[in-house]
Amino acid sequence: MTDYTSAINLICKHEGFNEKAYADPSTGGEPYTIGYGTQFYPDGSPVKRGHRCSKEKALEYLFHEVDVIDTQLSKLNIGISDSARQALISFIHSVGWDSFFYSSIVDNLEHEDLQEVTEEMTRWVFDVDHQVIGSLLDRRREETNLLLKDTDAFVQPCARLLLSAFRVYSGAQHEIQAIKHLEESLNPYVLSRFANEFRVSEKPWDTFRADEYDPDDFNTVFDR
Repeated sequence: MTDYTSAINLICKHEGFNEKAYADPSTGGEPYTIGYGTQFYPDGSPVKRGHRCSKEKALEYLFHEVDVIDTQLSKLNIGISDSARQALISFIHSVGWDSFFYSSIVDNLEHEDLQEVTEEMTRWVFDVDHQVIGSLLDRRREETNLLLKDTDAFVQPCARLLLSAFRVYSGAQHEIQAIKHLEESLNPYVLSRFANEFRVSEKPWDTFRADEYDPDDFNTVFDR
């Protein structure tokens, strides 16, 4: 039996359990949701107003949904790690299959461009009024971290390149510009994690323009 532990844990954590069916916030009615984000029962019938379920039944419904999503993913013949698959299962359970399938994510997965995949995933944090949903920020962060968990094959060449760049860094203007461009292109979650692990000095970088960067500031940071 396929292990969906990571996907199930993510979904349960962020969906929460609801014993009683609740209405869609944007419509005030259908689609109704119950359990851990279930809107349709395994037989295909929709959740209705007033329906209730136990946690045991809610998990049964969720396992069925996850299995269906995994089957759909398998049909795409995309070469991804188990962690990436489970991250996508959680993401698809959140946004829906059609939203996922017709996004740019599938194309980027086929081209093994995980940077663009995570960039796209982190854009799905808004409600119907285009307001950021705080809980979705956390969910997308955990999903993208899980997606990148087993991607050593993709990051090792870049890691060697960056280590080489750090070793020969001299503070030249072209080096500063290259670092600036790299920073602008990085997923904010990946950049934040790097800053924390690298123990980057808490300097207010955004107060400087590219032509105002002092090489000594960079040397101070990288020499820590």
